[in-house]
Parts: sequence; structure tokens; C-alpha cells
Amino acid sequence: MTVHQHSPRPYQWVGSLSEKRAALTPDQTALVDADTGASFTYADLDAQANRTARLLDEFGVEAGDRVAVVSRNRPALVDCYFATAKRGAALAPLSHRLSPRELALMLDDIDPTVLLVEAPFADDLLDALTHEEFTRDLPSLVGLTDPDHEFGSAPDGAQWHNYEDTLPTDDSPVETVEVGLSDPHLFLHTGGSTGLPKQVVQTHGSIAWNAFNTIMSWGLRPDDVTPMLFPFFHTGGWNVLTIPLFHLGGTVIISRDVEPGQVLSLVDDHEATVLVSVPAVLRFMVDDEDWEATDLSSLRLVKSGGGPCRDAIIEAWNERGLSLSQGYGLTECGPNNFAMPEDAPAEKTASIGKPCTYVDARVVDDDGDPLPAGEVGELELASPHAADRYWNNEKATRETFGPPDERAWVSTGDLARVDDDGYYYIEGRKKNMFVSGGENVYPPEVEDVIAGHPSVEEVVVVPVADDRWGEVGKAVVEGDDSLTLEELDGYLDGKLARFKRPRHLAFVDSMPTSGPSKIDRQAIESEFGDSQ
Repeated sequence: MTVHQHSPRPYQWVGSLSEKRAALTPDQTALVDADTGASFTYADLDAQANRTARLLDEFGVEAGDRVAVVSRNRPALVDCYFATAKRGAALAPLSHRLSPRELALMLDDIDPTVLLVEAPFADDLLDALTHEEFTRDLPSLVGLTDPDHEFGSAPDGAQWHNYEDTLPTDDSPVETVEVGLSDPHLFLHTGGSTGLPKQVVQTHGSIAWNAFNTIMSWGLRPDDVTPMLFPFFHTGGWNVLTIPLFHLGGTVIISRDVEPGQVLSLVDDHEATVLVSVPAVLRFMVDDEDWEATDLSSLRLVKSGGGPCRDAIIEAWNERGLSLSQGYGLTECGPNNFAMPEDAPAEKTASIGKPCTYVDARVVDDDGDPLPAGEVGELELASPHAADRYWNNEKATRETFGPPDERAWVSTGDLARVDDDGYYYIEGRKKNMFVSGGENVYPPEVEDVIAGHPSVEEVVVVPVADDRWGEVGKAVVEGDDSLTLEELDGYLDGKLARFKRPRHLAFVDSMPTSGPSKIDRQAIESEFGDSQ
């Protein structure tokens, strides 16, 4: 590890974005915490990053280490993002929606040196750290306070360190570790087809290239303002708009929880110019009682991502004079891969647009050969903003990213087609997966847990349409038909995140098969997937 005291070196900006931005626009508002009313300039963010970097030093964080955090969106996560960059460490935000068992599995996989936890989720984290699935040494525990919650006792051999009280007061420039474009910076988890969610390793280079793609292809500006509606444990929280706008010197507004009425007021009060969200939130905004009264005239770019957006939602935004376009991305690549060309014909609204400036896209058959326009196949993407790999998962890495010496195209697992004008359309999923409220749900993972219930002999989970969340799961069970959905949900509490738990339950005498002992999932989905 080479340490420099601000000496010239290649790629100094890779680990020093906050320092560079503070030097260019120190007094520009970078971050607004809507819950507290606090605002932070770029000079403030760099000062906080320096303090947090010194805190990480005190806990022994070195280049290549992981710093995990379980929290809602709050300024401390931005502090950690920039501080880990300065220290050459990787930030691993984990979903606070996950169960203790799921958190234990991921913490065991990540093996963090430091774990930051927001107070409302401390009990779940303590359960995770004492769960049989967690086999590592305990990380240093840092608590992020919340006025409505308190921290309980720490596990044996550990103690809570209060973030605000422990943070060093020295905010002067720190010695920065030399990092390169290929060094890891973010671990972002995505659903797995087995019991362990995969950690996608995003490098400094992939994050920067996504920012460049977004700025150029979406036409972002230094004076742009956006409410951040994605959580920081998603790639959307960092890479859809936050980091691209930090590159430019724009303003990002965060809050702990996303409420449609609050989002509308944030757009109005802060004269937001850019808004990107999942279809469910965009629909909730349309249905909110303040929809018609809210001034949306400051918005010039509105995009939907995280699943298909219904025509009725697009039309409702169009009626307010705003052209809502659909985006497409995934944690493994981007996520900002497509843009809608200026003056695109209205009939192209159902498409995701055309590839961004530094993105190549193609549609291939099962053999990996490109298909002509109009034919449906798997969407593959190539870009310098692709992630590096899955952490500790060589098999999945090869399947998605290819062998180490042949990497070019990222296999998305989504079915698509391209029309004669070069517009891409998503036609479904090749992977056994569905999206509920913007969250990926992998049925095999859910089925593995449900199968442990004594009343269940066999189970298949299929997606069904839901007006609120887009899709939710239905558990089709072979077993004791006295089992109720309420009983099943109680059994899954603590084992699976709520968004993964089935909202509907059905029974079959025996599972249909498509061969010796092979369950015919397609037959089950055809029979049970169209209705609740």
C-alpha cells in the first residue's frame, strides 16, 4: 500500500471525488437531509469524509477491507462512501429490510472490519451476529442514532460506538491511499437463485463510467436537483443520480422513508429538476391527493426504472406536461444503460430507448449469436461501467460476466428485442425471477425456506400481478391444505425479507412434472400465475 500526502499521481481523483468537488464548488449545496432540514455543501461533505476516514483508521480499516452499513438514507452513508474511497476500502450497504438470517449470511460472506447500524435495526443485527450462519469474528460496531430508538446490549466481546460521539473532530485533509480504476469501491447485493444473495463488486472505474454515461446521455446539468427515491443499499441509490450529480456539483435530497406526498412536496419546495423512481412510487404520486395541486413545472426529466411502467402511469405524467421515459439497468452493469433520444416518436414510449454513449447492446439466441431486428432473445450489454465480478462466487461470475480472459458482454438474463429504428424493448425474463416494488425476488430462494415448514411437502412460488407492487409471490403448495397464509407468514418472519414473502397461497394434490422428478414450473405458472 502506497500512501501519499497530496503528491501528484495518476487517477488521484478516483479516491478523492469529494476533495476535487470541494475544490471546484465548495459552497454549492451537495446534500439536503429532508428529515432534519440540514444541508451540506461540497466543502462540508469533504470535511465529514476526512473525519470519517480518521474514524475508520481508529478501527483498523485498511485498503481492500469492507465497511458494512445497515441504515436508511442518511448523511452518514455519504460520509462513509467518500471516506472508504479515501482509504481504498469498499463500502457494503445492506438492506435493512432483510431478516436476521439473511443478514447473517451476507455478513459472513462480506466479513466486514466495521459495521455501522442505524438504531431501528440494531436488534435484527444483533440477532444476525449471533445466528449460526455468521461464523466470522465480530466487526467493530458503530451505532447511528435515531430519536425514536435506542441501542440494546452488544454481543459478548463487542461494544457499541456512537458514530456522532466517536467521530474525530479533525476534518483537515487526510493522507489518501493510492487506488486505481480497477479497485473495488462498492459491494451491492442482488438476489440469488440460492440461499445466499450475490455481492456485486463495483469498481471505482465502473462507478465513474456510469456517471459519465449518465451525464452525457441524459443531459444532466450542474444546477440539477433531485429527490433520491432509491435506497442506498441499491445501485439506484448511488448510481442512478447521486454519484453522477456529485460529479457535476448538483444537489441530492434524501429522506429516511419515501412517501408519495413528501416526494411531491420535495419537488415543489426544492424546485427539483430530475426525478427517477420505480413504477410503484410514480403511481402512488399520481394517486396522492396533492397530485393535481403540486407544481411540477421545475421538472425537465422524469424516468421510470426497476420494472415495466404501465401505460396509465405514463399517460398521467404526460397529462401534466411531462414526458416519462423508461430506463433499464441492473446492478451488474450500469445501471444507466439506455436513454430516450430527443423528439422520440410517441409510439416508442414502451421502449427503453437506445444505448447510452459508452454502452453496446445486442440481442442473442441461446448459443450467443446475435439475432436480427424484431426477434426476441437475451439482452447482453458491454460497457466500461460493467461491474467487476461477484464476490466469492466464481461460478456465477462466469455465467454473467464470462471467463476472466474473455470478458466483454454481460448476460442480463432479460429477454428483449430491438426494432428497425434501434429502439430496445424488454419482453420478459430468462431468469427465474420477478420484481416486487423494485426489489428482485428469486423464487428458488423463497421456496427453500418455505419447504422447511412441516405442512409443506413441495412448493413452487410464482409471480402474480399486484396493483400496489407490480408483482407479488404466490406459493403453490403440495401438502397439508389446512396451512393458512397467516401461519406461513409467521413462519417466514425472521427468515425472509417481507417483500419476498408470498402474498397468496394455493394448493395442489401433486405437482405437475415435465420429466422424471422434474417439476413443471411453466405449467404451474400458467395455471396459477394469472390470478390471485
